[in-house]
Amino acid sequence: MPAIFRICRAALMTGAAFGAFGNSAAAEVMDDSESPIIIVTGHTEGYNPSDTSTATKTPTPLIDVPQSVSIIGRAQLDDQAVAQLGDALRYIPGVVLNQGEGHRDQITLRGQSTTADFYLDGLRDDAQYYRSLYNIERVEVLKGANAMIFGRGGGGGVVNRVSKGPKFDRSRLGLSGGVDSFGAWSLSGDLGQPLSDMVALRFNASYEEFNNHRDSFGGHFIGVAPTLAAKLGANTTLTLAYEYADDQRVVDRGIPSLGGVPISGYDKTYFGDLSLSHSTVTAHIASARLDHEFSDSVSVNFSGHYETFDKFYGNVLPGAATASTVSLTGYTSGTLRDSLIGQGNLVWKAATGPVKHTLLIGFEIADQDTDATRSDALFARTGGGTIATAVVPLAQRIAVPAITLTPINRSSLSHVRALSGYIQNQLELGEHVQVVGGIRYDDFRITSLNRINAFAAARSDGKWSPRIGLILKPQPNISIYASYAKSFLPQSGDQFTVLDATTAALAPEEFRNIEAGVKWDLRPDLSLTAAIYQLDRSNTRAADPNNPALVVLTGQSRVKGFEAALSGRITPQWQASLGFAIQDGEIRSTTTAAPAGRHLAHLPHSQFSAWTRYDVTPALGIGLGLNHQSSQFASISNAVRLPGFTRLDAALYYTVSAAIALQLNVENLTNSRYFPTAHSDNNIMTGEPINVRLTARVKF
Repeated sequence: MPAIFRICRAALMTGAAFGAFGNSAAAEVMDDSESPIIIVTGHTEGYNPSDTSTATKTPTPLIDVPQSVSIIGRAQLDDQAVAQLGDALRYIPGVVLNQGEGHRDQITLRGQSTTADFYLDGLRDDAQYYRSLYNIERVEVLKGANAMIFGRGGGGGVVNRVSKGPKFDRSRLGLSGGVDSFGAWSLSGDLGQPLSDMVALRFNASYEEFNNHRDSFGGHFIGVAPTLAAKLGANTTLTLAYEYADDQRVVDRGIPSLGGVPISGYDKTYFGDLSLSHSTVTAHIASARLDHEFSDSVSVNFSGHYETFDKFYGNVLPGAATASTVSLTGYTSGTLRDSLIGQGNLVWKAATGPVKHTLLIGFEIADQDTDATRSDALFARTGGGTIATAVVPLAQRIAVPAITLTPINRSSLSHVRALSGYIQNQLELGEHVQVVGGIRYDDFRITSLNRINAFAAARSDGKWSPRIGLILKPQPNISIYASYAKSFLPQSGDQFTVLDATTAALAPEEFRNIEAGVKWDLRPDLSLTAAIYQLDRSNTRAADPNNPALVVLTGQSRVKGFEAALSGRITPQWQASLGFAIQDGEIRSTTTAAPAGRHLAHLPHSQFSAWTRYDVTPALGIGLGLNHQSSQFASISNAVRLPGFTRLDAALYYTVSAAIALQLNVENLTNSRYFPTAHSDNNIMTGEPINVRLTARVKF
C-alpha cells in the first residue's frame, strides 16, 4: 500500500474516532463562502446563488435574466463530494451526460450534443478533456441558444465554471482527503493569503487516484492552480492565474448491446486493451483579467487566456455482439492545440428620463491552432496477417488479439481566427417592465490542411446573433419572462479540426430558441423557477434524395420541453436543490441519416433530481439525493434503448471542531443496476454499484 494512502487512511480513521459523520450547524464558526475545504451549512450562498454576471456579462440578479439558468455552488459540490464536472452535472435536469468516448467531457443540452460548449470564467474552454473542480467556486449551466454572449456554438446551452479567487481580507489554509470503497482516493489543499493590503494569493492543488467497479480502470489527476490578485489603485484590480493539469487514465468505451438493450451479464467486463486503451492530457492555462471602475456607473474589464493542450488517446472499442461473439475495432489519436482568447467589455449604467439602462459594449478575439493525427488498430489474424475488425468470443474477460497500428492515416492542421463585436442594453421601464436586447456579429474563419491528401481549404462566415427578452415584474421578487435567441455552428463541427470539400462549401447550422418562464424568490435564500421552450436546429447536412452525391442543408430537428427547479434554504436547518424536466425531440426532415419522426438520442422524456440536506443538531447533518431518468435512445438509429433508472444517494456530516469536519457519502444506496449514458449503440456505460466515500476536511 503506498505510503501516501496509509497516511490518508490514518488521518481519516483518526477523525472518525471522534464520532458519527455529519455536518455542523456550528457551521457559522466555519463559514467560508469561497472555501471548498470546509463542510458547512453556513456557506453564504448555500444552495441558492442569487446572481451571475455570466448570462449578461453585467452584474444581474438571476431573477432578471430572461433565460433558464442552473447553478451548483461550492456548498452543494462539497456536500455531494463531487470532484469532476460530469458528476456535478448529473443533478441538473435538462443536462444528459454522454460517454465522451471515455476520454472527455461531453453532454447533451436540450437535445444538442457538444464537446466544446464549456467555458472557464466566461472564456471559451473547448478542448476535449475531463475538467476537475478542485479550484472551482461554482458551476453555471445556461440553457438555450447563447451566441449573443458566447459566440459560435452554444446551440443547446453552455456550461461555465467560475474559479476561486484570492481574498484581501483574510487568510485560509485547508486540506481535504477522501477514499472510496473502490480504492479511489484524493488529496487537495487550498491556501489563501493576503501578501499586503494591495496583493493577495490563492493556491489550490489536487491529486486524485482513479478506480471504479470495472475490471480494468485506473489513472491519476494532478492539478496546480495559483492565482494572484493586485489592487492597482482604488478602482482597479488585476488578477493573474495559471493552471497546470495532468490527467492519465484508462480509456473505457463500455459494453455493447444485444437485442436492442445493453448486453446482460457483462457489466464489469472490459472490452478494451490496456496496451492501447489509455489517455494522457497535459494542459497549461494562463489567464489575466483587469477590472476598472471609472465611476459608480461606468466600468470596464479586459480578460484573456492562453491554453495549450497536448493530448493522446488510444482505444479498443466493442461493436456488434451476438450471444457468443463481439466485434472489436480500435485507433489512436493525438492532438496538439493552442488557443488564445481575449475579451473586453464596457458596462455603462445610465438613465434617459424614467428609463434606466445597463449598456454593454464588447469585443472578443480568438486564435486557435490544432494539429491532429490518427492511426487505426490492426488485429492479428489466425493463420497470419492482420484485420481491421476482430471478432472474438464473448467472455467475462475478452481475449484481444495482438495489436499493431497502421501508419498515420489522418493528419491535419487547422487554424481558426474569430473576431466578434456585440452590444446589449438592459432597460428598466419603470418598476414592472424590463427589456433585454442585444446583437453580436462574428467573423469566423477557418483554414485547414489535410496532410494525407494535401487538400487545403478555407471557409469564412459572418453571422449575426440576436437576443431579445421581455421581463414583467408584478412585484420585486417575481418575474415572468419571454425570450428569443439565435446561435450558429460552422459545418466543420465543434472541434474545427479539418475541412473537406463539403464542409468548406456549406453555410453554418442554425439554432433558434424560444422560451417563456417564471422566477419567484420565495425568500432571499429560496427560489422557484419554471420554463417552457422550443429549440429548432436547421441547416444540418443531408444528402439530396434525388442525387445522393450532392449534400444539402435540409436537416432539421426540434426539441420542446418544460423545466422547473426549487433551490435554497427551506428552513434554517434544511437546504434543498430540486429539479424536474420533460423533453421531447425529433427529426423533422427525412435524410439519409434518419427519417422524419425519429427521436433524438440522449434525450430522456423525463428527469428528476433532488439533493437535500438537514442539520439534525449543531454537530450532525444528513443528506439525501435522488436521480431519476427515463429511458433514452443510445443513438439516432433508435435501435438501442437505455432503460430508465432511479439512483438514491445519501450522506452523513459531522463537525468535530471548528477545525475538523467529516462526511460519509453513499452513492447508489439501493445498489441499482443502471446505464447512465452511451456514445453509440455499442458503447454503453454501466453505472457504479453502491459506493461509499469517506472525506475528512481540516481548516487551520
